[in-house]
Amino acid sequence: MRVIAGKFKSRRLDAPEGLETRPTSDRLRETLFNVVAPRVEESVWLDLFAGTGAVGIEALSRGARSVYFVEAAGLAAKTIRKNLQTLEIAEGVEVIERDAATALRMLDSQVVVCDFVFLDPPYRRLGDYEQILGFLSQSRLLNPESHVIAEHDKHFDPGDKFGALRQGDAVLSFYSLASPQTAAK
Repeated sequence: MRVIAGKFKSRRLDAPEGLETRPTSDRLRETLFNVVAPRVEESVWLDLFAGTGAVGIEALSRGARSVYFVEAAGLAAKTIRKNLQTLEIAEGVEVIERDAATALRMLDSQVVVCDFVFLDPPYRRLGDYEQILGFLSQSRLLNPESHVIAEHDKHFDPGDKFGALRQGDAVLSFYSLASPQTAAK
């Protein structure tokens, strides 16, 4: 696994041993960042279920201002910290070693506002999509220009979406806040 583009292009990233962490593939990350590229510079990211931190690190490599990495698994959180240290990234990052729901409540109470939220829970935990997307839709973490991107198995649809991109067995669904006119329909 490597960083695709930007300041850290081609740098390798570590991943925890075993099957507990399923890193977002290089191809899917490349597709994601091709879509969001015009808005990455100086953006704020929330990388939920961050695993190796590859998505957030890719955002930083491409000019994001800051990334909040949320990962409950101790070994994966340690790997994120190691990857950040290896790349000498010390500013604009916070690794939050908590479950996603707790971290979201904490960040919401701190009035953090994110331009992008990326979530990629373990595919077997389908209820996490509904819980996280529901919380985000009611939180202060998003503004009208924010985008939420959910990676999921192609056989699972987490709900209504305005766009989806497919790479292999993984799909990206993109969400944004509904405008008052759209929400009333």
